[in-house]
Amino acid sequence: MTDAIRTEGLVKEFKGKRALDGVDLRARKGAVLGILGPNGSGKTTTVRILATLLRPDAGYAEVGGFDVVKRPHEVRRLIGLTGQYAAVDAELSGTDNMMLIARLLGYGRAEARARTAQLLERFGLSDAAGRAAKTYSGGMRRRLDLAASLVGRPSLLYLDEPTTGLDPRSRNGLWDVVRGLAEDGVTVLLTTQYLEEADRLADDLMVLDHGRVISTGTPEELKDRAGEQVLEVRTTDPENLPLAAKAIEAATGVPASSDGLIASAPATDTGVLPEVVRRLDEQGVAVAELSLRRPSLDEVFLALTGHTAEEQGTDEAVREGSRA
Repeated sequence: MTDAIRTEGLVKEFKGKRALDGVDLRARKGAVLGILGPNGSGKTTTVRILATLLRPDAGYAEVGGFDVVKRPHEVRRLIGLTGQYAAVDAELSGTDNMMLIARLLGYGRAEARARTAQLLERFGLSDAAGRAAKTYSGGMRRRLDLAASLVGRPSLLYLDEPTTGLDPRSRNGLWDVVRGLAEDGVTVLLTTQYLEEADRLADDLMVLDHGRVISTGTPEELKDRAGEQVLEVRTTDPENLPLAAKAIEAATGVPASSDGLIASAPATDTGVLPEVVRRLDEQGVAVAELSLRRPSLDEVFLALTGHTAEEQGTDEAVREGSRA
């Protein structure tokens, strides 16, 4: 499958600190590429370079076959961009926001109205179309912002942490929209620090940390690289959780961790299940849930980077770069 986006050795510095340090990236045409990383890892800097809003200090980036530095106008005709915060005009209605963008893109009045009505309906905003955007909920504003980025029918869509600050219901609704766009053949570049979001939406993943690519592959491939399965036990009585942790450790030979609700440990042998059950039964510990599962992306990310995706970056220059 042809690459819709390709970069080689991207470098970007802010105040002498590298926000990007040799990033190689490939996004397949018609697929969703998820870029994972904590704040300050370089996700937004990457997006802004690919959107021609920043020039790289070194390296090469190509979007839709066009060099982002030498042919930025051609790149802009291909892309839509939704940033971390809704960029709609709060004083204008949903319809007026969409009409404004359509007219700026060169649509005639009738064509602009038709495109506006089509997108507002697709994003479930028709009933609120005449209201000022400032009266919209956070989820509605994000949907309007995403609809606005699609007015020009882009073949590539950049979503930079699109669900930041949304409640679970609004987040799920936006995920449905993104999946629909991918099914329509739009290439989506999604940056996120929500591992569940990446797992649900991305065909391919790239993990960034401190401006460097530390792993790439499909979600399943990244989980496979983590190797070990995870054994989890939830007891009916939380006070018995320490006993469950000891039973897990005795069966697996690995110290078990506990979050106060579940005791868990890596397990390489499925035969540990009956052993743990036997030990818990001997101690009279009632089990509410017992499972042996593959590692989650959160656990993969922790294994790769030594910290969680939600942790803040500590380098002020790099954080400034990721926002720039």
